[in-house]
Amino acid sequence: MMSLSETLRAALEAIGSHRSRSLLTVLGILIGIAAVIVTVGLGEGAQGRVSSAISALGSNLLIVTPGSTNTGPVRGGLGSASTLTMADAQALSSHIDAPQISAVAPVVQKSEAMKANGQTWSAPVIGSTPTYLSIRDRQVTSGRFITQADVTNGSEVAVLGPTVATELFPGQYPVGQTIVIGKNLFQVIGVLNSAGSSASSNQDDQVIIPITTAQNQLVGTTNFSVSQILLQATSSSTIGAAYQEANDLLLQLHGITSPAAADFTITPETQLLSTAKNVTKTLTILLAGVAAISLLVGGIGVMNIMLVSVTERIKEIGLRKALGATPSAIMRQFLSEALVLGLVGGIIGVSLGVGLAVALPYLISNPVAISGPAVAGAVVVAAGIGLVFGVYPASRAAKLAPIDALRSE
Repeated sequence: MMSLSETLRAALEAIGSHRSRSLLTVLGILIGIAAVIVTVGLGEGAQGRVSSAISALGSNLLIVTPGSTNTGPVRGGLGSASTLTMADAQALSSHIDAPQISAVAPVVQKSEAMKANGQTWSAPVIGSTPTYLSIRDRQVTSGRFITQADVTNGSEVAVLGPTVATELFPGQYPVGQTIVIGKNLFQVIGVLNSAGSSASSNQDDQVIIPITTAQNQLVGTTNFSVSQILLQATSSSTIGAAYQEANDLLLQLHGITSPAAADFTITPETQLLSTAKNVTKTLTILLAGVAAISLLVGGIGVMNIMLVSVTERIKEIGLRKALGATPSAIMRQFLSEALVLGLVGGIIGVSLGVGLAVALPYLISNPVAISGPAVAGAVVVAAGIGLVFGVYPASRAAKLAPIDALRSE
């Protein structure tokens, strides 16, 4: 009876004697393994990027948006109505009526063309209050942020995102200079830190001005309506309580008795994160499933080469059986060959996949996470493919009768 080391050595010799065919078989497996590692890495990298982008919007965040317009022949979508006002924001700031809400920032927004220093640019202009800075978890890298005095006086001052500062004042210090937003002249008083971008918005490509200035000069609202109200809960554990307080208070302020008829929507940061993660997770599973098809093709390749090997080595099998080799020994021989093919394909595929995961971010500007469980699982799956698809050829070889094998041409 052959020992394990002898069986493995014989398997390696058999594979080495047909290098080209073995290489093609290994190629099918390694491509599938590399594809799975890269797709899973892309999915996990996307989830991490989405989480960072949403976290950059602010901590313990609740976003209140208006409802939809129902007047006229055309109905608008969520956020199209003017159902939120500065009075709502003021009421939500009450620590008596809403003790679990620590900060409130009303927001109006409009995309505007701007120019300065001979440069032109277009970016969202956000009108808000001093609390916007803390709620959005932003910092000022130079200059200062808008103050309550700026809001009260309707001052024509602006704080630039880093992208806007770079585009309008390349290689210059923007604080103290002036820019034209729409038809109005503003003085730059500060520049924000970089917060990155998501699929829906770029936190660096925006300008912040006092909300009263935005309402009077850019948006032109006469009823002091706002496009959204940002709320910050006192802690992550009180987000639910803050949500309920805001919902109840707004229903009361708007004279709405049925929550189903609410003319506003409150979206927690955790809900945004959960939704985004579910989308990227679904895409990851879909891509990994497509990549897994190539693994199936690789497994069929293993079975094919093993069947061909059995056909070519019928006399060898018959001779070994005539000399006393048992069916189990013959089966171990061919299973070992299939296992080696799977393992070699898996190891090379993992190396290729990890290499691509390291190189791709420089080419596509998207993060690719290297998942330890995915790497370990890939090697196990590759070995399993070799064994599973090698069982039939191995059992066929083990069942050959010695006399028939020796007589075959």
